[in-house]
Amino acid sequence: MNMHLKLAEGMDLSQIDKVFTAYDVRGLVGVDLNEAVAERIGYAFASELGLRRVVVGRDCRHTSPILAAALAHGLMAAGVHVLDIGMAGTEEVYFATEALGADGGVVVTASHNPIEYNGFKFIGEHCRPLTEREFDALRRASAHRMPATTARGRISQVDMRADYARKVLQFVDAANIRPLRVVVDAGNGVAGAAFDAINRELRARGVELEVMRINHAPDPEFGNGVPNPLLAHRRALTRRAVFAHRADLGIAWDGDFDRCFFFDDTGKFIEGHVVVALLTQAFLQSHPGSAIVHDSRVNWAARDTVARHDGRASVSKVGHSYVKRLMHETSAIYGGEISGHHYFRDFMGCDSGMIPWLKVIEMLSVSAEPLSEMAGSLRAVHPASEEINFRIADPAKALTRIYQLMVSKGIKADWFDGLSLEHKMWRLNIRASNTEPLLRLNVETRGDPDLLSEIENYVSAMLFDAGAERLC
Repeated sequence: MNMHLKLAEGMDLSQIDKVFTAYDVRGLVGVDLNEAVAERIGYAFASELGLRRVVVGRDCRHTSPILAAALAHGLMAAGVHVLDIGMAGTEEVYFATEALGADGGVVVTASHNPIEYNGFKFIGEHCRPLTEREFDALRRASAHRMPATTARGRISQVDMRADYARKVLQFVDAANIRPLRVVVDAGNGVAGAAFDAINRELRARGVELEVMRINHAPDPEFGNGVPNPLLAHRRALTRRAVFAHRADLGIAWDGDFDRCFFFDDTGKFIEGHVVVALLTQAFLQSHPGSAIVHDSRVNWAARDTVARHDGRASVSKVGHSYVKRLMHETSAIYGGEISGHHYFRDFMGCDSGMIPWLKVIEMLSVSAEPLSEMAGSLRAVHPASEEINFRIADPAKALTRIYQLMVSKGIKADWFDGLSLEHKMWRLNIRASNTEPLLRLNVETRGDPDLLSEIENYVSAMLFDAGAERLC
């Protein structure tokens, strides 16, 4: 890949706002995003929010060091002291922002997007998400030329990984953890070093996990494919390794490891709504009566688990900024999204891809059941489709048509987050993606996998009639 990202011929910086999504920056490098764009965004972030100390971390893409350097230059032009933690996961930037008392943070990453992309995730003081007003101001300010200024900040390299490892281990009691056999698949992203730091700290506390590592080293080219275990074809290596090593479980992450995925002891992938229910149960057992936040897509398993354990459930729109705000408003101890994002009150209310597997191995260690039985019992009661993606020219028209038809049949509907339809035996949500030009369909039933297929096929047929293309 060309490491030189200077302003591409014909790139129009007046169109800089097109790299801003619903809550972060994402773009095609050299077409939408380059050093000049990164520098402007860094300057705008600091000047609009009045920042003085900002943590910067980055993923392992070839373009990330270049963009991080340009971003830091823009921050320093606004007088910021940049605290550079180097190659790191998103949650390590969250942690460093709080632990170092910084005013904000930026992660240079495109997460699970193709290698040609990159972007920025922004963090406010005390790890809060930016408000819509702040994010809109950042968008508008980034379109303006940077003024000449004599104000110059500075940059310091900081290593926070050992402190971060100790922080996430506060969520489990190491004395409870048995020497389980674990397969870990970092997807050649940046999860490997963080996992190793946590595992070293576990060993220091007397816990000897038997670990099989695959795709562990960062690969700037993602030669084994973009790390995104939500894609079925990206699961085969992890599944086979769990089966071959007779492991108790498998763990996989996306590129910046803010999402965590699980495979049971048979190698079967565990669906997101099942993981949310398992973690909900774990937190409510240790913190009875607590509030739990879940997303709007597939939530019967979470809601029923909360009810069984006398907790308090709140539903959030999809997206980290919505979940974090609701967790703060409700003082929720845990929040879960079926996409693999898991949020923790005592981790600054932020999402973590490492805390979930620590909680799961603690659950396994104190249970007589293997993970396949834990997950299987929840799956049987709450079967659900995995998220189905459709590309369509006019998503609003298609959703309106589905709404009108279903309501005419007496089906309960709401537009809280996309379109949700609920019957006593089935429920679905179909919504536009916040980050990609897609409609996403999720279906769940009460113990009826045949009905699940029937509803999935029925709604898919309506979308096909509207000109949709189903994506694999």
